[in-house]
Amino acid sequence: MSINKSQSSPIITNTSTPLLALQQISKSFAQGKQSLHVLQGISLHVDQGEFVSIIGPSGSGKSTLLQMIGGVVLPDQGDILLDGQNITGRKGLSGYMPQQPALMPWRTIQDNVILAREVAGLPRKESLDLARHWLDKVGLGDFASAYPHTLSGGMQQRVAFLRALLGPRDLLCLDEPFSALDAFTRSEMQSWLLNIWEENRRSVIFVTHHIEEALLLSDRIYVLSRRPATVLHNIVVPFPRPRREEITDDPAFIALRRQLMNAMRHTDEGDL
Repeated sequence: MSINKSQSSPIITNTSTPLLALQQISKSFAQGKQSLHVLQGISLHVDQGEFVSIIGPSGSGKSTLLQMIGGVVLPDQGDILLDGQNITGRKGLSGYMPQQPALMPWRTIQDNVILAREVAGLPRKESLDLARHWLDKVGLGDFASAYPHTLSGGMQQRVAFLRALLGPRDLLCLDEPFSALDAFTRSEMQSWLLNIWEENRRSVIFVTHHIEEALLLSDRIYVLSRRPATVLHNIVVPFPRPRREEITDDPAFIALRRQLMNAMRHTDEGDL
């Protein structure tokens, strides 16, 4: 599969109603007396049960897009639709996992896992039963009553993901969740996330700088330009599911990774 100009798609057309749609999003931030133009006319979508990654240069507004989806930051222009409804500026309608686990140190592991359900007012016993079930599934059942400081970084990330996964929202926003992990732990977490996602199939929008990670996990990948960022490419990842880590050794995977790396390099140099 090659990446070329014909695959650039500033406006994504979808025949069915996507779960999430960003329509012509633009954003600038004040910097003293100056204005930093970060996003320009961004349109993208995530279908029900789809895993979509966003990659692009540092400072291209990837995390800002997730903050807009979460209602924390307002766009200057454009709309954000969830299941066909305009949710621009509304909070609490998607699950969110940040770069750091951000677990509450005074809460046990199981109480951290049920936090989103607790905030949503769901029954505590039902939530605890669900948390214990999933903690057992991911090998953390023995730590249900422990506190976050007793867990390794990778274990804490699993807890943070379960907190997002078990929340009552259809869409999960993952903001470079493995960026702080060492290479071995990151690889383990990628495999773990693949296995959990294959079973659960929640809709995911995933921000990463890691091209191989995006190819391994995603159904589609949006490539952003330098700021003010636009959508340069909307790449359909052609590898079948269920997907396993061994796919990274496939010549087709290696070739597509190289093409994406070249696209990113040209993006950084301003050549696209």
